[in-house]
Amino acid sequence: MEIVVAGRHTEVLPKYRAFVEQKLAKVEQLAPRAQRIDVLVSHEVNPRQADSSERVELTVVDKGPVIRAEACADDRYAALDLALAKLLERLRRTRDRRKDHRNHTPLTPVDVRPPEPAPVAEDAPQGDGSVTEHMLGDSPVLIREKLHEAQPMTIDDALYEMELVGHDFFLFVDAETAQPSVAYRRRGWSYGVIKLDTPVAVPAAAR
Repeated sequence: MEIVVAGRHTEVLPKYRAFVEQKLAKVEQLAPRAQRIDVLVSHEVNPRQADSSERVELTVVDKGPVIRAEACADDRYAALDLALAKLLERLRRTRDRRKDHRNHTPLTPVDVRPPEPAPVAEDAPQGDGSVTEHMLGDSPVLIREKLHEAQPMTIDDALYEMELVGHDFFLFVDAETAQPSVAYRRRGWSYGVIKLDTPVAVPAAAR
């Protein structure tokens, strides 16, 4: 399993890279088929955010859905520990879900309590989509576009994958109606789904 460590607005020293590789050895136990883990370390220069100045984002690239976790702390070692704890929990959910599907038993309930708030991170090319940026006409507004492959899926699968990446919303194509849809987190154990009344063609193999 390849581990790719990159820094944004900061230098990643060999000592920290070795620490990351040692910590992430636990991932292979829960995701033996994982091909790569992308580790993005970023530093916030704003002194008002000193308590969360170090951010670590972990992304597991596998044949299945992308699994991601991130965390902030006042040092990058603590941020890695927090992000890794979240990642391991999501990997356990994935393993348990696969077991449930093989045994045809009810799915394990997923904890959908709202995550602790964190600053919005910039997108990075981490194997789950291509990112492009451009200015809006002559204005100073910067537009970031991210292109994903979209396989039709059920609402249940969309909510599941949304939890795996730790987002509050998830864009997908509904397998039953072929409509572009967005699942989003509301409060507590509540979700919402918005669908566009513009069906798209669903491949026959996905039906």
